[in-house]
Amino acid sequence: MPRRNRKPIKLALQGGGSHGAFTWGVLDRLLADDRLQVEALVGTSAGAMNAAIVADGLNAGGPEEARRMLDAFWEGVGASFAFSPVQPTPFDLWFSPGNMDFSPAWRVADVLMRQFSPYELNPGNRNGLHELIEQVVDFERLRRAPGPALFVCATNVLTGRLRVFERAEMSADAVMASACVPLLFQAVEVEGQHYWDGGYCGNPPIFPLIYMGGAPDIVIVQLNPINIPEVPRDIRAIVDRMNTLAFNSSLMREMRMIRFVTDLIDQGQLPKDRHLRCFIHTVDAEAELAALNASSKMNASQGFLHHLRALGVARAEAFLTEHFDAIGERSSTDIVAKFL
Repeated sequence: MPRRNRKPIKLALQGGGSHGAFTWGVLDRLLADDRLQVEALVGTSAGAMNAAIVADGLNAGGPEEARRMLDAFWEGVGASFAFSPVQPTPFDLWFSPGNMDFSPAWRVADVLMRQFSPYELNPGNRNGLHELIEQVVDFERLRRAPGPALFVCATNVLTGRLRVFERAEMSADAVMASACVPLLFQAVEVEGQHYWDGGYCGNPPIFPLIYMGGAPDIVIVQLNPINIPEVPRDIRAIVDRMNTLAFNSSLMREMRMIRFVTDLIDQGQLPKDRHLRCFIHTVDAEAELAALNASSKMNASQGFLHHLRALGVARAEAFLTEHFDAIGERSSTDIVAKFL
């Protein structure tokens, strides 16, 4: 299909540890569809990594190169995890595709993370993901290349404010700031400021995609489930749900505001030529990801990553089959039913 006939979309990528491999699968399928053109990306944590890789890949060689670079990154994550003492046991694999409830090393690591800070456990501040993202993404090329627009968010530790890094500011440090889980990594310093995971303020923030103008269609790749099947009762499940609620709260507030503005436009109280109408689409696997616990977000085994990737491909395929015609015309997600 000629480039001018492609439907432009903006991608909003949530963070969620190794669950970001689900987004890998979603992106692989969307990039393979020559009816679509990625106009912009915003990402948090694992979503920031995926966003930076896709933006650089699209500039370096188009969708096929972006897909190849995503493969290289996530295969590299899995290869590195093979040397970790924290591994799922046969009992884990029997009961779940990703949980590590029976892993002695995971239980020890979980206790240590609650007793000691990363400044004590990792004084050298080694982070294999930092090295891997630098190997995959050419940040100098990314900063100087034209679109798609790219936004990565992090949380300022001292002020609690959201920092949105744009393409011209992009670096491995900016991406790792967005992915800095406080219990795992030391705060990342960028331009004299210290940052933690962007999910505390925006997972991901939608407003950069609105403020830039352009295409109205925003595809949210959602990793953190809004609904769960039962009340958490053990401490790990309670903490995991607390984090999920915190990381979803900003997105749900933005969805409420988008619905409010859309209603005002529909009622004629806001001029259509001065306010961007947003069409919201979501790709998720809420039931499957809700069945996984916090330990699975630390499970980067090749088998689990490929399980999530396949799930992402399948959900993106279903989205395109059911909702491709809605792109450019209307929202395919009922904002009230899903977020409000």
